[in-house]
Amino acid sequence: MDYLPLFHNLNNRRVLVIGGGEIALRKVRLVQEAGAIITIVARDFCSDLLEMDAVDKQQGIGNLELIRAPYQQQHIHAQPDTVLVIAATNDAQINREVSQHAQAANMLANVVDDPGYSTVIFPSIVDRSPIQIAISSGGDAPVLVRLIRTQLESLFPAGMSKLAALAGRFREKVKAKFSNGADRKAFWEDVFNGPIAEQAYNNNIQTAERLLQDKLDTSTEFKTGEVYLIGGGPSDPDLLTFKALRLMQQADIVLYDRLVSKPVLNLVRRDATRIYVGKTAGDHSVTQDNINQKLVDYALKGYRVVRLKGGDPFIFGRGGEELEMLAEQGIPFQVVPGITAASGCASYAGIPLTHRDHAQSVRFIAGHHRSGKLDLNWPELIQPNQTLVFYMGLNGLEAICQQLQDHGLDATTPIALIEKGTSEHQRVFTGNLETLPDIVRAADAKAPTLIIVGTVVSLHNKLAWFNQDAVDNHE
Repeated sequence: MDYLPLFHNLNNRRVLVIGGGEIALRKVRLVQEAGAIITIVARDFCSDLLEMDAVDKQQGIGNLELIRAPYQQQHIHAQPDTVLVIAATNDAQINREVSQHAQAANMLANVVDDPGYSTVIFPSIVDRSPIQIAISSGGDAPVLVRLIRTQLESLFPAGMSKLAALAGRFREKVKAKFSNGADRKAFWEDVFNGPIAEQAYNNNIQTAERLLQDKLDTSTEFKTGEVYLIGGGPSDPDLLTFKALRLMQQADIVLYDRLVSKPVLNLVRRDATRIYVGKTAGDHSVTQDNINQKLVDYALKGYRVVRLKGGDPFIFGRGGEELEMLAEQGIPFQVVPGITAASGCASYAGIPLTHRDHAQSVRFIAGHHRSGKLDLNWPELIQPNQTLVFYMGLNGLEAICQQLQDHGLDATTPIALIEKGTSEHQRVFTGNLETLPDIVRAADAKAPTLIIVGTVVSLHNKLAWFNQDAVDNHE
């Protein structure tokens, strides 16, 4: 995160603007809308600023002062209660001096079109006050930001401001009615997604207020929450389903695994409680029984609980074990499948799991065992015209390659190991059963990984499309 987005209350706070042209005018209008007391220092002023000054004086507002003079450092020290200094001249050197002087005085500084000398930047704003959305690229891509703002403007009705204001008037009443925070969230989400919101959008404020009061009078506190078992996919957040994203945004509590990527986890609602319950080989600080019990306990308290797993929860994810206990306790739940590692990693590596000329079936295999020994039906795994996919097989790579050879698979059979598949750090190592272990160990590959065995791996060089700047490691 290059900048921490904050919303600054400038009402009756002093802002100093250096510059009197069109560039300064745009900033002055913004901070004026926020209720700031503005002092502008410049040699000359554009006609719009002069008109704003005349209106301010005519109406006796007293929130705008124009000082016709070249900038001097004393202008900063003359108003020590200034909270923001904006440098908006057409002279880059002066702008940077203004920023340096402001920072020395512990004031926030914004240099127009020069984020490197700014301690704060102005975002692009979608304004549905009291709802506001700020978008910024840190100055890197302003045209892209404007395109995003245009898209967002079309998504949010103008009447959203009225709905937000209505919610503000009822906030304390709802808080008094529902002692449980989860119940309050559920109540408001129902309001914002139903006929009350539609009435507010259509400017039928009295009708919306009446419906909201009726709903408040007839609603009761909830007794039991719900659990959402969600597959977070292999890494890339763009692979999440719409339903997964929607439920992640509704969660009060999120229990997440080690394999859930940070970009995916960042899509959970910001105010949800996040609880890490990841396990690694030989390190089960949070046992499966403990996880199961947490899901039950939180749901019985009325919370909406997301159990977020990497990949798909029903493919080597132990999702079924967790749901059994919920079912026994009568707790409602939903299951949202995710793209399993085999599909996601193979696709991003350009390795089709089936192909008419190579494989007509595919097997998903756990590449490790609780006892530490790979006790698999190896004769079945060496059948022709099939693809083998080993999950969690990095530590057992040598054993997998050796066992397949010992049971009759040719040593030259193509094999690939995909590290951190679908992420920006994805690496694909290819070789054969004899050579790949040395290739992978020399590259110091780290979990999570996926192993694919079969002649489909030979298509990787031709079909690879993702993260082409990364160097593959071949035999």
